[in-house]
Amino acid sequence: MKTLANLFKVSNYTALLGWVVLASLPLWPYGVEMVIMTIVLLLCVVYTYLIFFARKLDQGEPVRGSFWSLKGVMSLFKSPRVVLAGWVHYLAFDLMIGLFIAVDAARVDINHWHLIPTLFLTLMFGPAGLLSYFILKFLMTGEALFTLNF
Repeated sequence: MKTLANLFKVSNYTALLGWVVLASLPLWPYGVEMVIMTIVLLLCVVYTYLIFFARKLDQGEPVRGSFWSLKGVMSLFKSPRVVLAGWVHYLAFDLMIGLFIAVDAARVDINHWHLIPTLFLTLMFGPAGLLSYFILKFLMTGEALFTLNF
């Protein structure tokens, strides 16, 4: 359990560093690369380790469950290892959404200060933050909510 607790701490602090970069250094030329190539990549490595290689960290009964029903998913999340993997999944994907928001907002010239609440919502509540960005983008630029130009 100590290994899982340490991975939890490292993952949280690593993701938090990415959020600090997105929120406070929007014009730093290496920010996007740092967040993707270092922080998100590290979170992906931790997730992959937990899912495919860390079964030895399970305690008690083997993990049973499935993705085909709510009951099956709830059974999967009885394992601390699987819960941590799910948490790291959230950290990585929410950070990628935050990165998308920051890059897209810069593309359409939305002032970075307007993004701070949206980035915070994305950090804390993922999809609600993305929804708030689409609404902000529409109100500030008139671009349709579903218009994504990469």
